Amino acid sequence: MTEVFNAIALTQIANIGTISAKYLYDTLGSATAVMENRNNIKDVIPDATLLLSESLKKVDDAFRIAESEIEFIEKKNVKALCMNDADYPQRLRLCDDAPVILYYYGNVDLNVMHIVSMVGTRNCSQYGKELCNSFVADLKTLVPDAIIVSGLAYGIDIHSHRAALANDMNTIGVVAHGLEKIYPSVHRETASKMTTQGGILTEYIHNTKIEKSNFLKRNRIVAGMSDCTIVVESGSYGGSLVTANLANNYNRDVFAFPGRTSDENSAGCNKIIADNKAQLLMNAEEFVKYMGWGQPRPVQRDLFADAMPELSEDEQKIVNSLKDVDDKSINFIVNETGLGYGLVSATIFELEQKGVVTTLGGARIKLLKRAF
Repeated sequence: MTEVFNAIALTQIANIGTISAKYLYDTLGSATAVMENRNNIKDVIPDATLLLSESLKKVDDAFRIAESEIEFIEKKNVKALCMNDADYPQRLRLCDDAPVILYYYGNVDLNVMHIVSMVGTRNCSQYGKELCNSFVADLKTLVPDAIIVSGLAYGIDIHSHRAALANDMNTIGVVAHGLEKIYPSVHRETASKMTTQGGILTEYIHNTKIEKSNFLKRNRIVAGMSDCTIVVESGSYGGSLVTANLANNYNRDVFAFPGRTSDENSAGCNKIIADNKAQLLMNAEEFVKYMGWGQPRPVQRDLFADAMPELSEDEQKIVNSLKDVDDKSINFIVNETGLGYGLVSATIFELEQKGVVTTLGGARIKLLKRAF
């Protein structure tokens, strides 16, 4: 619990934002190490700013908040997921602005192979509701283990969650407040069902005030913890387009359902499709094909009869990550190998040139040659 306490405290120190907290965490390896060196941070991180150094020395209020939060999570059986925990969403872990700690109330693994974010306008039409229901129902048939992630808001969010529940799929709601409440309160019953068929996730401690800026911040978690983001309906502006932009920045796939040019609720979707910021989406079958999420195919050993070419150390790490699986997303390879995203991408390109791997839709990598 020491690491949890220190991680909570780190997020509550004045003048230390999310990116700075993650930088400290990554540099020293844990929140505990940051707190142990808080009075001499420039000795271990010479390029730390004066503001950062001085802020770390003023932790009394942060420690009091951490003590209160520890009492709350123990009383409510909330799971506190620090960044080094195996249960922390590893896709999100790769993002520069990932929170150093998350609070989770639920019952599913946040690192399963298939995670889809579905977002859209809060003022959705009947068309949008029907898209949520039909897409999720078909996805359940094609990829039954997929998790649906959204923000538990009005409109497309809540209809995506409810479609998942109705089709016996797990669903995660990322909220912009602490876990002592559900906002909007009319979604409390749906949220309760989700805790036994998915869960509720947040970066905010309990008693956090409802603030508009927090809803935009939570969108990065919706985008970052998923393999892809689907915009079901969106006007010309709105949080769902922010989420889509974040997903693009995280090198995740983005999809959008098109609509009539005269429909305001489709204006945003049509725009990001036209700007090549989203793949046009028609149905779940096309989506699964694009993502490379079809049923695993048996490996035919005679297809890999050619000798494996000479590999560099980094190339071998990637090949080892791909052994005994049909294909794997680049984000999982980054996590398993410990190599940076850019290095993995560059190394995969070299392996493609050697005929060792091929890139599938949805940024998934398939091994073509194996050493037996």
